[in-house]
Amino acid sequence: MQRQVDRELHDGFAELYDRYAQAIFAYVRLHMPSREDAEDLTLEVFLAALEHNNRSALAEDERLAWLRRVAHNKIIDNYRRSVRHPTVALDQVVETLYADENQAPEQVVLRNEEYALLHAALQGLTVLQQQLLHLRYGDGLRFAEIALLLNKREVALRKLLSRTLTYLRTAHS
Repeated sequence: MQRQVDRELHDGFAELYDRYAQAIFAYVRLHMPSREDAEDLTLEVFLAALEHNNRSALAEDERLAWLRRVAHNKIIDNYRRSVRHPTVALDQVVETLYADENQAPEQVVLRNEEYALLHAALQGLTVLQQQLLHLRYGDGLRFAEIALLLNKREVALRKLLSRTLTYLRTAHS
């Protein structure tokens, strides 16, 4: 008995889909940016029809009107969803991501390797050299201010910084 009812529902739904799918798709396609989106929404309309088994209560001419109303509501839901959760095509993201050559994965890996080498070279410096680099470039202090903080002569700090930078350039190469 249940199989016969299921079979009748299936046949009725298949007939409904065969009869109205093109009309509903055409209606939905008018309001959707892509064919794929229109196909997806058309399927949602017919899934709603399958879930709400009130088709048998509707007259033949009312079925298309009901399906169009469901399609209209699905289109509105889609617009609301796209406003709340905008989507960007994956191709567009990839193009944007790699438009800046410095953000390419190869460049990021190379830069990370350079940072690791530089970090290792910095660890090989004396405490005074590390402090000098930090105060000059990290804190942006002038040599006169650094000389006061470290109780060193300004000329000596300039020479030390020059030697330190030369060492880092050669150690990094």
